[in-house]
Amino acid sequence: MNKRTKEIISNLLYILGVICVTWLIVTFVGQRVNVDGSSMEPMLINGDNLIVDKITYRFRDPQRFDIIVFPVKYDNNRKYIKRIIGLPGETVLIDEAGNIYIDGELLSESYGKETIRPDTIGIASEPVVLGEDEYFVLGDNRNHSGDSRTLIVGNINRKDIIGRAWIRIWPLNKIGFIRHQ
Repeated sequence: MNKRTKEIISNLLYILGVICVTWLIVTFVGQRVNVDGSSMEPMLINGDNLIVDKITYRFRDPQRFDIIVFPVKYDNNRKYIKRIIGLPGETVLIDEAGNIYIDGELLSESYGKETIRPDTIGIASEPVVLGEDEYFVLGDNRNHSGDSRTLIVGNINRKDIIGRAWIRIWPLNKIGFIRHQ
């Protein structure tokens, strides 16, 4: 084998190695996602780019107030970014005043951009009982978010959670870790 052939094979093996490592990272470690829309304002705004941590939930369960990424039920190429409000086995209810109750107790939280209007309560106007692997999610911009209050999104199964929002990488003036609680 001549020197030129060895160099070509070496370069091809290097490129193949880079592709394999990249695939492993994107599949098992982290993934870039783009925020599309205003449903998570003011925490995340349209155009923000995030890295999603795909490792954490291999070692622990998602927790209340975690910001998660999951696929749209009918379009796996699109992703939703929402905040976990209800955990497996809990019952979620939103009253006419926009108060959120978990198992009959008022949820103390400060992430909602505004009080939930009566016309946006959706299915949570009646108690929503979560299964053993289901989560109830809301956008922070409560009156402008498609989330678990709608039948289109509904409860999120644990197996459908891609990962946890970890770091904002764009815009440059807002680079940093995402605050969940």
